[in-house]
Amino acid sequence: MARDPLTIASAQYPIGQPSSLDEWEAKLADWVAKGAATGAQLLVFPEYAAIEQAACFGPAVYSDLQKTLTVVAELAASRVQLHLELARRYGVHILAGSGPVLKSDGRFVNAAQLVTPSGLAGEQEKIIMTPFERDWGISGGAPLRVFDTALGKIGVLICYDSEFPLLARALAEAGAEIVLVPSCTERVSGFHRVRTGSMARALENTIVTVQSPTVGDALWSPAVDRNEGSAGIYVPSEHAVSDTGVLAEGPLSEPQWVTAAVDLERLKFVRETGEMRNYADWRSQPGAAALAASVEIVPLF
Repeated sequence: MARDPLTIASAQYPIGQPSSLDEWEAKLADWVAKGAATGAQLLVFPEYAAIEQAACFGPAVYSDLQKTLTVVAELAASRVQLHLELARRYGVHILAGSGPVLKSDGRFVNAAQLVTPSGLAGEQEKIIMTPFERDWGISGGAPLRVFDTALGKIGVLICYDSEFPLLARALAEAGAEIVLVPSCTERVSGFHRVRTGSMARALENTIVTVQSPTVGDALWSPAVDRNEGSAGIYVPSEHAVSDTGVLAEGPLSEPQWVTAAVDLERLKFVRETGEMRNYADWRSQPGAAALAASVEIVPLF
């Protein structure tokens, strides 16, 4: 059965300094309400948006990186529950802003949760750490997952992960049609690295990629002090899909939702019949190998 186009909203999310968890929850609820009002069925929040919660506990916590990680990790379960309640209320799927999660072995990982309006949640950990994350003491996670949802099959590559083509390829071979790229970059150069990666992964795999960045200064935080970027929704540059590969993109570092309608059926058709056949021709590269076996499929419907 043919599917209607999927409307996706990607947040250019401003890191603020809420004085209480109630204030933070009200802000998130307002953002979800406005995102749902665009008609989007999928809302995407950025990497490390959860760090904003540290501000609620005053300078003794938010000025200390290790205390920030510990406190925000302790809030992970309640944070997911709030997103589940909002997803149910507005009838949308939400990728929650990522944040630290404490593993049973004492390691912190950077994880984002995909929640559904039916009350289900799946989690993707960031695979490859940036230099500053290693300095923070955050570890790379695993495994890669594809979430099988009512909207389609969704993968998540958190920020730096989007710059590594084999990760996206593994998701695509496991069936991912949509890859979400929550990001947090302090410089415009960093934003463009993730943007370039997101666009390349869409081209290589004939999929849609969605970048959502943190924006604005939060000088109170040693973790997310400066934030530059714009949200983007990217597809292959193909006739009758997009001449540029850009379905939508926001102005640099201005808080807002950026939306676009994506025709997943058209992308599937183009994968098989397009001007170029990047997905199929991947195996023509010397050394190319099948990667789907490394991906865990998680049903979320």
